[in-house]
Amino acid sequence: MTKSPFLESIRTTLRVNRYSLHTEKSYLYWIKKFICFHSKRHPKDMAEPEVELFLTHLALIEKVSPLTQNQALCALIFMYRKVLDRELNNMQFQFARVPQRVPQVLSHNEALTIINNLSGRSKMIASLMYGGGLRVSEVLRLRVKDLDFERNTVFVYQAKGQKDRITLLPENLKEALTHQIDKVREVHQKDLDAGFGLTSLPPSLIRKYGNAAKNFYWQYLFPSTTRCEHPHDGYPCRHHVHQTTFRKALKVAVGKSGIAKRVTSHTFRHSFATRMLETGHDIRVVQELLGHDDIKTTQIYTHVLGKNKLGATSPMDVK
Repeated sequence: MTKSPFLESIRTTLRVNRYSLHTEKSYLYWIKKFICFHSKRHPKDMAEPEVELFLTHLALIEKVSPLTQNQALCALIFMYRKVLDRELNNMQFQFARVPQRVPQVLSHNEALTIINNLSGRSKMIASLMYGGGLRVSEVLRLRVKDLDFERNTVFVYQAKGQKDRITLLPENLKEALTHQIDKVREVHQKDLDAGFGLTSLPPSLIRKYGNAAKNFYWQYLFPSTTRCEHPHDGYPCRHHVHQTTFRKALKVAVGKSGIAKRVTSHTFRHSFATRMLETGHDIRVVQELLGHDDIKTTQIYTHVLGKNKLGATSPMDVK
């Protein structure tokens, strides 16, 4: 299948600017959709009116969410600014306002019920999300070296916004994680014996470390069951398990628990924040553990609590 030189130039620009693979796929999807919507005209021959028409179609005909609409606009702004060296000016269509919603959270007992309905690797993933406030993508990207059993901490490398942070490692997970590390060691040794052993690393790091990427501490904590080809550099490596594997297990566990709430991977992160505030931890500490730039983002969890930090009680509960 012939690749489009223009789309490949966008891909190259995204990688030069160190955008994540997830963002790369997303931006290319929306740019392809924009081009196809306009009968495969080249974007250099289009401008603001065509962009506005496309975004209006997404909002009114496809009825996408404000977040999706904004994502499409970001992709097109990137293409025109970084690839075509043009700005999209005087557009009537601006970023959609995303309504601020109070997140769905689990009580402590509900979270533990769902976690206990999971097993093996999936149980550890959920436990790390609830125990340390990690996103599912952050848990899956953890490497052996990121766990500090002495300090009870987890190092999160280049999370959302390319920020590193340190969060909590639950004490009662140490034994299970030690067994998991032993399993990783076995898989890694088999890869080495077969002439492989490289883990998946960002392009900048694989060029820097080379064969040092075969060292055990670089291996993913939750490695995939099969080797694959690196999406950027093409070398054979072992990546981490895919998010869909955990999501399927979580769906089954939620069904078994009988909890009548919409539960996603991110619900555990929300529940971690709420539980930390509920048990008296300072909101600044929670902000740091979650990696929020603005404390206003963390403050939304105070709205979830049955009793806020001032100890207010419903008039119905006053004796």
